[in-house]
Order: sequence, then C-alpha cells, then structure tokens
Amino acid sequence: MHVTVDVKGEDTHEIDLEAASGATADTAPTYRDLLREIDLSPHEVSVLVDGRPVPEDQPVESDHVTVLRLIKGG
Repeated sequence: MHVTVDVKGEDTHEIDLEAASGATADTAPTYRDLLREIDLSPHEVSVLVDGRPVPEDQPVESDHVTVLRLIKGG
C-alpha cells in the first residue's frame, strides 16, 4: 500500500508501507511506523485522517494522511 503523507507547512512524502521498517508479515504497519519512515517522532506531531486525529499505534488504513507538528512555547 502506498500512502501520501502531507506534513503541513513542509514536505509531502510517498511511502511504500510494504517496505516500512516496522512492518512484518504478522503485523500491519501502524501510523508510528509511517512517522518513523519520515524521521518524525509521535511525541512531536499529530496524525490526522480525514481531519480527525488517529492513535499512532493504530494500523494504517488510509492512503492519505496529514501530519501536524505540535508547537510548544512559553
């Protein structure tokens, strides 16, 4: 499965989930695996599918996701 990852305000990535580093024959790739492929931590971003946040441990079921960087400040 190919997934388009749109990192808002930055780049768009095309990821081949079959080749994702966390995927095995027994488990479906998760959104955490998807983030690992583009060198982002789940602690610094939110993953959105159809405008709604999804847990990073959920299996990827969409071919297009949006990633928003979380901003900390004070």
